[in-house]
Amino acid sequence: MKLKLVAIPLIALSLTACQTPEQNAAAGALAGAAVGAAVSSDSDRTQGALIGAAVGVAASTLIGPAPSAGQCYYRDASGRRFIAAC
Repeated sequence: MKLKLVAIPLIALSLTACQTPEQNAAAGALAGAAVGAAVSSDSDRTQGALIGAAVGVAASTLIGPAPSAGQCYYRDASGRRFIAAC
């Protein structure tokens, strides 16, 4: 179970590294929904998936592709945002 919680976000981040904003938001929503459904109980799996999808879209908007091709936004340990090659 712990491996799933680590592997799913890492796979999602690698898939959304350099895509259009729409693709990035869709991938973030799918990854968030998968994680939300995986960590919630049987009785509230749908609610967990919906909350996870919303968080995934928000995260993909904050950490997503930069305006120029081949460039992506990143955040350092201090929370500062910078642009570098994907």
